[in-house]
Amino acid sequence: MNRRQHMKNLLLTVFWILIPLLFFAQNADIDILRQINLNRNKDFDSFFRAVTHSAGPVAFAVPLLLLLAARIKKNQKLKRKAIVMVMSVLTAVVITTTLKYTINRPRPFETYSFIEKVTSGGSPSFPSGHTTDAFVLAAALSLAFRRWYIIGPAYLWAVAIAYSRMGLGVHYPVDVLVGILIGSGAALLWHLLYLREEKARKEKQNKKV
Repeated sequence: MNRRQHMKNLLLTVFWILIPLLFFAQNADIDILRQINLNRNKDFDSFFRAVTHSAGPVAFAVPLLLLLAARIKKNQKLKRKAIVMVMSVLTAVVITTTLKYTINRPRPFETYSFIEKVTSGGSPSFPSGHTTDAFVLAAALSLAFRRWYIIGPAYLWAVAIAYSRMGLGVHYPVDVLVGILIGSGAALLWHLLYLREEKARKEKQNKKV
């Protein structure tokens, strides 16, 4: 199965299995959001605004910086890992953007006047792009560099962003959940492709010996 087919299957899985959550869990979705949004500690709003705005820039900057470092050090393995991370982020962004404008779900503050909007949120609500960005990077980093001092901070940052999207009133819990799944799924997909190519590369090298 080629890469295009893998990505198509990932998108179809998200669409046909997870989309029904929008229709069958709406009451629970808004009830959970109301609890998170209205009962938040407002003293931390500025902190979570800063955290939430870091999602996109960090998700794109880290893979590109790793790619630059690999080129400077002439480290081919690091270069391949960085390319996998770039492709993971791009795949997640394409899937999320496609779903956003296909489903076109209104933001919670547009539908429910009691939801307090504390940060920007302009595009359609489902799924959460910020959460997708955060989790695709956290998952890709964790799969590429299996060290606790990378995995821990990466996921702590990603979870903080996921919470912030609800606490700041711009996403439903289902939006965030699907963002987590898309980001993690895209990273896992490209990691598996990377492992397959690494195995093929080693087998080719062994044949030359």
